[in-house]
Formats: sequence, C-alpha cells, structure tokens
Amino acid sequence: MSDPCLTFTNLTLGYAGRAAVHHLDGDITKGSLTAVVGANGSGKSTLMKGIAGILKPLGGECRISAGISVAYLPQQSELDRSFPAQVRDLVALGLWPRRGLLGRHRSEDKAAMGRVMEAVGLSGFEKRNIDSLSGGQMQRALFARAMLQDAQLILLDEPFNAVDERTVTDLLVLIKAWVAEGRTVLAVLHDHQLVRQHFPQTLFLARRLVGLGPTADVLKPENMRQARHFHEAWEENAPWCAPGDAPRNNAPVTNAPAIDALDAGPRAASSHSHIHSHANSNAHG
Repeated sequence: MSDPCLTFTNLTLGYAGRAAVHHLDGDITKGSLTAVVGANGSGKSTLMKGIAGILKPLGGECRISAGISVAYLPQQSELDRSFPAQVRDLVALGLWPRRGLLGRHRSEDKAAMGRVMEAVGLSGFEKRNIDSLSGGQMQRALFARAMLQDAQLILLDEPFNAVDERTVTDLLVLIKAWVAEGRTVLAVLHDHQLVRQHFPQTLFLARRLVGLGPTADVLKPENMRQARHFHEAWEENAPWCAPGDAPRNNAPVTNAPAIDALDAGPRAASSHSHIHSHANSNAHG
C-alpha cells in the first residue's frame, strides 16, 4: 500500500457558512497523477483552495502528510494581468518559499530561472509584460513558477483552459515529468477524453464524492447519473451540516488509517449513505 500524500476526513468546505463540498473522505497517494472532475459548480476549485490552505474547513479535516510542500496554480481568470509586472517577476515568485518576497536573488536562483524558462518554452520572454502574453504563454509562465517552488504536491486548477493544443501537449510532458520525479499532481479538468488518456486516477465531485480511484472505474455512466442526481437535489441556500447531522464526527482525525486509492478501488458514492436532498430538509446545506 502506498503512503498517502493527502487525506480527506469528513471534509466540508464552503463560503459564508454555505457548503460547497460535503463530507469528503479519501486519500491521494504520494506520486500519483489525479484528475479532479465534475460539472460547473461541483466544488472542484473550492476543494483545491481547501487543500492549498486558502479556504478553511467548515468541518472535518484536510491533512497533508508531514514534510510535503504545496504549489498551487489558480485559474487564469483569478489573476490580475493588468498588474505592471514582467514575466521574470511572475516566475521569480516561485522562489519566495526559500528567499522570501523581498529576498535577494542569488546566482544559482538566476540560473534556475533560466532553466525553468527554457523548460516551458519561454526563453527570451523574461522582460515581456504579463499583460502581453497569450493564454498559453501565461500558463507556461505559471508552470515555470511552480517548477521553481520545487514542491512535492502540485495543484493545478484548469491548467488547460484557453490554451492551444500544442501548449496542452507541452504541459502534459511537464506534468508527467513531475510525477516521474515522485511528485503528486492534482489537476481540475473538464475534458474526460484527455483524463482517460493521461490521468490514471480520478476524483469525481458533485458537491460530494461520486468516486475516487482508477479513472476507468470512476468515469462510468452510473457515476455520471449519480452526479446529475446530486446536482438536482442540491439546495443552494441551505446552511452547512451541523456536526450532529453529519454521518461521521466532524472533529479532526489525526490517526485515521490510510486507504490506498490505487489498491482499494474506487470509493463510490454508494458507500456513503448520507445523501443531501436539501429541497426537503432544513438541517443540511
């Protein structure tokens, strides 16, 4: 059984007391490549923010194993590209875990920046303003920043959105190289064909877990139907589940046994009997 990089224990995430992800349980194993899929509004980006520590849980726990550093690439739509910065400034932010935001760059840092710029195909773009970049060029620059961070857990929120086919191909090469180095990668994606071709593991969300495990087992018609059912039953304005209403204790669990998503098979929604039919309940959200 492989060691977990990331463990969800009855995790509930949301905004202003309204839950967007409910009672999520499961493990992401070290060195795995996992796609996070689901319809718009299913909680994918919310989950990524929760893992990154940007969003605190309403209940339960998201636990990153000891010694694991995290790199997070948000959606491009969340970035202010009007900010007067050059590509080298954006990429250099990847050094902040080691140097701090105001730390002086050393000669080895400059050499590392040159290497990652070359790796993503942006050599010569160092002094270009970020507002002049295409979507694909911007995504390459963000990947270069992540490479500089040298993190063990890499979170990518829609990395292939609004980029050309060549850029998708090039970025997939980088992602697979990360995994070959033993890093763990989670990527929010919409293209199920691409997921089936390149991502061995899949986490399927519909505000709650639909499936987690090998992609071929998770992306099945019955899970698609289950996801539609969850969306249809969802009441947007219902409050989040109180601890007493949850199917399991919401208190953080620090010694939960690991469940290997590679070996245990997909964690199907049917294994969790607590279905949130909010239209008929005032207790849940």
